[in-house]
Amino acid sequence: MLRAVTAMGAGRLLGTNLRTRRDEQGISLSELARRSGIAKGTLSQLESGAGNPTIETVFSLSNALGVPVSALLSESPTADLVLVRSAEIDVLHGDAIDLRMLRRLENPGGLFEIYNQEVRPDAVQHSDGHPGTEHHIVLSGRLRITSRGRTEELGPGDYLAFRAGGPHGYEAVDGLVRSVLLLEYPPDAYPITLGGPHLQG
Repeated sequence: MLRAVTAMGAGRLLGTNLRTRRDEQGISLSELARRSGIAKGTLSQLESGAGNPTIETVFSLSNALGVPVSALLSESPTADLVLVRSAEIDVLHGDAIDLRMLRRLENPGGLFEIYNQEVRPDAVQHSDGHPGTEHHIVLSGRLRITSRGRTEELGPGDYLAFRAGGPHGYEAVDGLVRSVLLLEYPPDAYPITLGGPHLQG
């Protein structure tokens, strides 16, 4: 049977998964607020599905809970063939980046998240760092990436990978950049439970 997977709104999905992860770990809203630096009232809104999460918010929650971003934003597949229409996925907005998570893939060798990424030319996107390795493939435009004191400029077809544990940033050089972002987490970064409520490869 072939079925397309259409994502529920990012806000609703985040709320459901956030409650689940918090309950699994026995963490109160107050404790999660302390760990993430996000106000308790904001967290309550997010859990109710009424919030409008940004990239920064989702990554802060991911780090605070010790789970990958996809644990907060993915649904389980319903068939052998998974079709994801990027236009149907809610966008996570950052200062300069718009992300749509297309897929989460788990196997004993690690965890992978695939994103449709657009970098706007009106700002610079900064990240304090997170577990794993980032892989970037530029489809169109020119993308400047800075990590560990080194800056590289990528054009269409170019690929760059770096360990994302330290501060890094992205900047569109001339107009909008369209790219693919693959986040790769080693097996020890997050516990992987095959057969659990995650998207499987």
